[in-house]
Amino acid sequence: MQITLAAALGLLVLVGCTSTCSETTGTSTSLIEPGDVILFQGDSITDAGRSRETADVPNLHATMGNGYAWLASSGLLVGHADLDLTVFNRGISGHKVPDLAGRWDEDTLDLKPNVLSILIGVNDIWHGRHGNYAGTVESYEAGFDALLARTRKALPGVKLVICEPFVLKVGAVDDSWFPEFDHYRAAARRVADKHSATWVPFHTMFQEATRYAPAEHWAGDGVHPSSAGAALMAQAWLRAVGA
Repeated sequence: MQITLAAALGLLVLVGCTSTCSETTGTSTSLIEPGDVILFQGDSITDAGRSRETADVPNLHATMGNGYAWLASSGLLVGHADLDLTVFNRGISGHKVPDLAGRWDEDTLDLKPNVLSILIGVNDIWHGRHGNYAGTVESYEAGFDALLARTRKALPGVKLVICEPFVLKVGAVDDSWFPEFDHYRAAARRVADKHSATWVPFHTMFQEATRYAPAEHWAGDGVHPSSAGAALMAQAWLRAVGA
C-alpha cells in the first residue's frame, strides 16, 4: 500500500480530528507571537542532519535539518512572514534527558526562546535495551521535570511545547518495547501537564496513521520518520501551537 506525500498531509485532517484535536493540551489561540524566538530541542528525530556550521544562523534549511522541525519552521516562516520569527534547532542525535541537561545553558537558555519545543525519550529506553544506559522511566520523568523547572526559573515567560515520544512496530521496534514505552509516554504527559505545556500527541497520531498506510511508510526503522512521517509530524505540531 502506498500513499503520496500530498495524501499524507490530507490525512492529517482525519488523524488530527481523532488525536490532535482531542488530546492536545494548549490553547485555541496561537502560541506564536510577533518577534518570537522558537527553539526545537531533542534527539536525532529533531536533529535530522542539521548543519553544525550554520547552527547560530536562524531560519535556514541547513540549520533546521531535513525533518519535522524544518517542515514546521518553514510553515511558520512562510505562513506568518509578517511576524519576524527567529527559529533554531538544537536537536542532537542519540541524546537522552541527561544529555539535554548537560548542554541546556548553551543550547537552550542562552538562546532565550519564547517558544521551546522538546521531543525526547526514545533513546532513554532504546539505549537501555542495548545495555548502554542504566536509566529508568522514573529517572526519565524526574530528569525531565527538573529540566523544565530549571527552564521556567530562567525563562519565566517561556511557552513550552512537549512532544509525545513515539515508535511504530516495525524495524527495530517490536512487542517487547511495550508496555515499558507506554510508561515513558505517560511520564512525558505528566511532565507536560505539570508545567502547563502544550502537548503534541505524536505516538497517538502515528497509531491512527497506520490505519491508512503501513508503519514502514511512516518510519522504516520504527523510530526515525520518513518524509511522509516528518510531514505529518510538522502539521500536527503546527496545529498544536495554533499556527
